[in-house]
Amino acid sequence: MTNVLGAIVSGRLVQTDFSLVGESQFLTTITDVDSINHIVIFLTGAIPLPEGTVGMVYFSWPDPNAPPNWQLLGHISNSKPSAIFKISSLKKLSEMTSNGYVGTFGQQKICNNAQIGISIEPEINAQLQLPTTTVTANCYVSFSQKMLENFINFVASFAITQHEMQPTPGVSFVPLNTVQTWYQNFERRLQQNPNFWKS
Repeated sequence: MTNVLGAIVSGRLVQTDFSLVGESQFLTTITDVDSINHIVIFLTGAIPLPEGTVGMVYFSWPDPNAPPNWQLLGHISNSKPSAIFKISSLKKLSEMTSNGYVGTFGQQKICNNAQIGISIEPEINAQLQLPTTTVTANCYVSFSQKMLENFINFVASFAITQHEMQPTPGVSFVPLNTVQTWYQNFERRLQQNPNFWKS
């Protein structure tokens, strides 16, 4: 199955140099990955995937101190022969999370370049694994929003006007609008990237 898979990184030539590293697992290396926001993974059309299978697409940021920590991006298949994946937001996620797919492509040595891994798996795996990623992200957002609302309500319950304040040596006061501004900024960033808080 050589030259069956391809990758496109903006501003670079198409890569079809995926190496077979297992019975149904392929790897390719991406250098100078910090400037990349998206990648495209596709089937070249040379040979279709076996019937009832998909290519599960994994990505690993380089870490000079550890073996690859694989993040599941999605999948490609004969009926969906290409997909675009945003990878720029995964960098911090891979540094902070311990629930990545560490051993997905066997025991690997430390790698100083990013890697794309494709694992040919039964189609059911795509249906079972991908919603989990979305559910996890939604849980982070819901939890963070509820926590922040609780925090704001708690702080607001102690609010007093400047006229009601009495001099209290050794006690610092923070204006409530400062906390509310922080909350709005945090919520906006959370909506843009549910994992920003991990950085």
